[in-house]
Amino acid sequence: MKILVIGSGGREHALAWKLKQSPYADRIFCAPGNAGTAEIGENVAISASDLGPLIRFAKENRVNLTVVGPDDPLAAGIVDLFAREGLRVFGPAKAAARLESSKIFAKELMREQGIPTAEAGTFKRSDDALRFCNPLRFPIVIKADGLALGKGVIIASDLVAARSTIDAMMNQGRFGEAGRRIVVEEFLRGTECSLHALVDGANYRLLQTARDHKRAFDKDTGPNTGGMGAFSPANNWNAELEDQFHKKIMRPLLRALQEKKITFRGLLYPGLMISADGVRVLEFNCRFGDPETQAILPRMKSDLLPLLEATIDGNIDTCTIEWDPRPAVAVVLASVGYPNKYETGKTISGLDAAARLDDVQIFHAGTKPVNDEVVTAGGRVLAVTALGSTIEVARARAYEAVSRIQFENCHYRRDIALSAITDNIEKLV
Repeated sequence: MKILVIGSGGREHALAWKLKQSPYADRIFCAPGNAGTAEIGENVAISASDLGPLIRFAKENRVNLTVVGPDDPLAAGIVDLFAREGLRVFGPAKAAARLESSKIFAKELMREQGIPTAEAGTFKRSDDALRFCNPLRFPIVIKADGLALGKGVIIASDLVAARSTIDAMMNQGRFGEAGRRIVVEEFLRGTECSLHALVDGANYRLLQTARDHKRAFDKDTGPNTGGMGAFSPANNWNAELEDQFHKKIMRPLLRALQEKKITFRGLLYPGLMISADGVRVLEFNCRFGDPETQAILPRMKSDLLPLLEATIDGNIDTCTIEWDPRPAVAVVLASVGYPNKYETGKTISGLDAAARLDDVQIFHAGTKPVNDEVVTAGGRVLAVTALGSTIEVARARAYEAVSRIQFENCHYRRDIALSAITDNIEKLV
C-alpha cells in the first residue's frame, strides 16, 4: 500500500514510523513532513492546509490511504473532499470534526446529553461575557471557540485578567476568527488524563491512556503549550473511571451524534479531568494527540494499519489491540521562547548517539534537513521517547537520551512523569 501522512509534527512522525512497520505498507509519503519523516518515507513539499494540491498528489500517485494528522485540515473538510474524489482517508468528516473546531458546539452537545463537563456560558459579545464573569468564583477558564494551535485556553486568576483576556480574544482578534466567540467556564480541580479511541461511527476501541504536561516550565508553571511531554499509561486511571467513561461520556456522545445524523469515523481524543466527583470532559479532539501519540504508539504491539482500515470500514469492534505492558515517557525538546517568539535554524547534534540507547525512539517535530545536517524549524523540535520496565526506568532512559542531544537555545522540562514516580513512592509508604 501507498500511504500519505499529512502534517509535519512529532505526531505525524510517530504515525509514519508506526505505519512503516506494517507488512502491508510499501511506500510512505509525508506532506510536508520533517527531517525525521524523510528518513523513513518521502517528504512532499505540500502544506497540510493546501487541500487541492494534496488531493491531486494522492490521485496522481495512486495513494491507497491518507492519514490526516493536524486539526486544521479536518476542520476545513479535507476528509469530505478526499471522499468525494473516491480517495480513502482516515479522519472525521467536517461535521464530526466540529467537536474540536467549535468548543461551543461541543459544549452545547454535552449539555443536551448530560455528559459531565464544566459549567459554562457561551458568548458572541464581549459585554455579555464580562457581565457573566462578575459574580463568578475565580480562577475561571476562558476558551476561544475555534482552533488556536493549542493556545486558545486561558486560565484567568481574577476579574482583571478575565477582562483583559476577553478583550484580547473578542475585540482585538488575538486568535482571529477562532476567538470571536468564546466559552467561559468553571475551573475544574483534579488531574488530567488523555484517552484516545478509534471510532467507526457506532463502535470504538480505546487505546492506552496517557498524561500530558501542558505548561512550558517545571512544576506546571508558565504559559500553556501544545504539550511539553507525556507518559503512558496514566497513573490516575482505573477500571471504575473507565466504566464511567463508557456509560457517561462515549455512549451518550455517539448516541447524540447519531441523532444529529453525524457519523464520526476516526480518532476521538477526549481530554479528561479526574475530579473528586469523577470524570469530566475538558474538551474533545478529533485527531491523535501530540505529544501523547509519541508515548502511546511505541507501546502498541499490534499493526496500526489494519486498525485504521477497520475504523474506516465500520468494523473496529472486530479488532483487538495488543500492548507492551512497559510504560513510556516522552520528553519534548523545544526552542527557547516557545510558545511565544523563538529562533530557528539551529544545528542539532547528538541524534545518532541518543538513538543508539536501548528502547529509545526520537520523533522529530520542528526540524528540517539542510545539506547533511538537521536544524530546528519550529517551537517544539523533538520528542524523545523511552520504554522501561518501570516508569522510573523509562524516565531515566528518556532523560539520558535527552542529555546526548544539543542545539542552541534548547529548552525542556525536567519533571516529565515525575508525578507518577512520586505517586508510586507515596503508595509504598
